[in-house]
Amino acid sequence: MKIRSRITITTVAAFLLWQPLRAADKHNDNNSILGQLTSSPAQMISTVPGNGDQNPYGVAVVPRFLREGGPLQPGDILVSNFNGSSNVQGTGTTIVRITVAGQQSVFFQGSPGLGLTTALGVLRSGFVLVGNLPTSNGGATISPTSLLVIDRNGKLVDTLSDPDLLDGPWDLTIVDGFFFAQIFVSNVLNGTVTRLDVAPNLFSDKLTVLSKTRIASGYAFRPDSGALVVGPTGLAFDPQKDMLYVASSGDNKIFGIRHPLFTNKDQGTGAVVYQDDLHLHGPVGMALAPNGHLIVANGDAQNPGPNGTQNLLIEFTREGKFVAQFQVDSGNPGGAFGLAIAAAEDGLRFAAVDDDANTLDIWKVQQDH
Repeated sequence: MKIRSRITITTVAAFLLWQPLRAADKHNDNNSILGQLTSSPAQMISTVPGNGDQNPYGVAVVPRFLREGGPLQPGDILVSNFNGSSNVQGTGTTIVRITVAGQQSVFFQGSPGLGLTTALGVLRSGFVLVGNLPTSNGGATISPTSLLVIDRNGKLVDTLSDPDLLDGPWDLTIVDGFFFAQIFVSNVLNGTVTRLDVAPNLFSDKLTVLSKTRIASGYAFRPDSGALVVGPTGLAFDPQKDMLYVASSGDNKIFGIRHPLFTNKDQGTGAVVYQDDLHLHGPVGMALAPNGHLIVANGDAQNPGPNGTQNLLIEFTREGKFVAQFQVDSGNPGGAFGLAIAAAEDGLRFAAVDDDANTLDIWKVQQDH
């Protein structure tokens, strides 16, 4: 289950987290992020590249203090596409780059039929990681999955695979100390969470995996006629609580895993942090906001709500109190997925994909001091 490393970790120097969202029920809290969103985002940018890929899933903001070289710049936003031009799930091959000014270009284009998932992240050493859940037979069959490692120039340099510990990488979050990083991956095909301890080699442009550890399991997972698969998705690390939050779509709950950086054992599902059948409808992408609140996107594949409640983003406190909600799109269910929050000179940038419109929507919000 685990590959041990002789390296003893004494500290993690720094980390940056990023993930997405759209119209809001301004239900109250003066410290709310979603309560500041309006129906007209500051930027609405197409995520469809030249090859016609659709269904944007993952969202990752390029961190500050990024290693120099390559096209990526701090503040850029990367978006992974899950569907190909025919709109078959699990066939998308591209990651698009969106600059602060809103210009879109292709950062990575892989081999046909990859199916790039919400598991998208950027290390300060320049490596980009993305989950791969390919399908065949018109989306009916899921092929072996992996985590792709891409260098700062958009070139595939490695493919990490493990039938047990990387079984359907569906989302991820990163705790990044530059010379050492920890990558937490949710696995949609077996209902688990794996921690990868990695060390970037800046001279050979390789990412060395020091160890793999299963730290959580027991989340509901299943195939789904509309969403393809349902299982644990969004992850967010909270340094103040020393907690990894897990958005479990099939359970319709948010769980918390204690001491995720150093634990060497499987903690099961962890404790329930937030359970709310009124507002949660199959939570997928998730982020921890600077105000201490958690924001999650509803995927609508579990506990679907009545008309008018599709594609919601939900904001709640660490203590499990509902704060606000915002509707990404009033169209077909499943339009909300990845989201990210990034620091800006005059506050925050809040980004969320709209799967129905194939766009990335970005708002500027104030950060409460």
